[in-house]
Amino acid sequence: MTQSKPVPLIGRLATQLRMLTSAEVERAMEESAASGNPKLGMVFLELGLLDRKQLEKLHAVQRDLVEKHRKRKASRSKAALPSAGASRSKAASPSAGASRSKAASPSAGVSRSEPALPSVGASRSEPALPRTGVTASAEIHAAAEQAVVSASSLTARDVDALHEAPAPEALRPPQGAEPLPESLVSDSAVIFDGSPPSELAAASEERASVSPPRADSAPMTALSEMPGEGSLELSIPDCGPADRERLEAALASAVSAKASDVHFHAGGPLQQRLAGRLVVTEQRIDREVVERIVTASLTPAQRVVLRDRGEIDFCLDLPGVGRFRANAYRQQRGLDAVFRIIPEQAPNLERLGLPAELAKYTDYHQGMVLVTGPAGCGKSSTLSALVDHINETREEHILTIEDPIEVVHSSKRCLVNQRHAGQHTQSFARALQGALREDPDVIVIGELRDLATIRLAMTAAETGHFVLATLHTSSAVRTVNRMIGAFPSEEQHHVRAMLSESLKAVVSQRLVETSDGAHRVPALEVLVVTRAIGNLIRDEKTVQIRSLMQTGKLHGMYLLDQSLNELVAAGEITREAALAIAEDAKLITAGV
Repeated sequence: MTQSKPVPLIGRLATQLRMLTSAEVERAMEESAASGNPKLGMVFLELGLLDRKQLEKLHAVQRDLVEKHRKRKASRSKAALPSAGASRSKAASPSAGASRSKAASPSAGVSRSEPALPSVGASRSEPALPRTGVTASAEIHAAAEQAVVSASSLTARDVDALHEAPAPEALRPPQGAEPLPESLVSDSAVIFDGSPPSELAAASEERASVSPPRADSAPMTALSEMPGEGSLELSIPDCGPADRERLEAALASAVSAKASDVHFHAGGPLQQRLAGRLVVTEQRIDREVVERIVTASLTPAQRVVLRDRGEIDFCLDLPGVGRFRANAYRQQRGLDAVFRIIPEQAPNLERLGLPAELAKYTDYHQGMVLVTGPAGCGKSSTLSALVDHINETREEHILTIEDPIEVVHSSKRCLVNQRHAGQHTQSFARALQGALREDPDVIVIGELRDLATIRLAMTAAETGHFVLATLHTSSAVRTVNRMIGAFPSEEQHHVRAMLSESLKAVVSQRLVETSDGAHRVPALEVLVVTRAIGNLIRDEKTVQIRSLMQTGKLHGMYLLDQSLNELVAAGEITREAALAIAEDAKLITAGV
């Protein structure tokens, strides 16, 4: 039977401080093992479970525990030296022999391996050896309690006061607590910054001579420059004006051809995605040329991120050409990049070929509406169309959180603020925490990526905000199950109740090639959370939702299969194309 991997000290502290749940720590450990990144703290940051300030404070608590253990161990070693000499000289005297025989008698009840207890007349100033039996776990609890205040959101003045003032007596670790096990300390040292224990001890002594940083000091540098953050140190070639011109020409050609994506592959052909299919527009391009073209699309700061991480998401705005959402990444042959073309103006439902009745799902002033589907199905475009409809019909504050910002919305009747996660704010979760204090009426989330973001989105929907978001799921029922399954099992009952009240509708989307192969049309699945659907969610009967959707046309609900069947009947798509993505082929009755 395999033994489960022990939780590193930093993970235990995060749990004790109630900064993370045990399930979140376990998920981060799995991601750490899968990615080969041994720094669990950095995994917390990458997953959006903690922000940088929280991670700094968690590391500070960890360093304090490690340093305290080393100092205690050193003091105990020094105290043991004179004691040993005294016992040796005492052993030569007859009285010492008497005391030895007395210590060996059953009445004494003291093991030979235990140190002798101090006599009654001993000086009070003489330090007593720790004999309380308090475990290392208790010390972690005590240190966590002491740090819980500083791990909360504090002002600069509060943080300065914590540095200057001693900790309250009630929050200090109990005297006589046993030190942390050496194996635990060594493990936590490696997890923290990759340094062996000896280097960590030296670094701790150096840090002790430096005054603690102020909360209002200069902000931290980029993630790639953070202390202890490993860098891949990939080679990024230099580029020139000719490389930029070639990049712009290729992207301009794709815009003219009405392609959706452009693929640059090192040592491979240049390709465009037209109507869902990849089409070669230029034969093999040398690896060195492609790498220079990719580099030409990046700013100097973005090149540093690509060098350190091996990939980067960004947006490229070319005046007179268009706006592009892009991802550059290192692969086996070299640097590659994919550019998705974003319309200059916000799309509307009509231009996207979506039914006009979808507009009614923007009339909510509280709750959550989700747009879902696999990658490349047009979720972002549909979300932008819904935002644009709100922008034209309501007079409210719209706050979007995206990575990166795709369609740029100008303020029409609404006040629109758009934030780029990772650039304007640390993460989706961090931006959502701030959003609750920024007086938004509508919160738009580019993607529900992790548990922290999902949790905050549901909280916002429950506290009087209207939340629009996307999620990578293939159907409405799977969306509900995914939202619930993201939470630990002990929370899921409560989450079901929350979701049954806050979720208003799910629009699941696919793009299907038309009969003539010229373009693609959307096929939809719509779930409206009526009272009956809410009861099924609350009572763990989501498997029955599909049958209610099939018969819920009166409420605006229908299945993807029903939408596909209507497109086949209208001659817009072929029966074969519909059957390729249908969940129940029996519902595709047209075109037989």
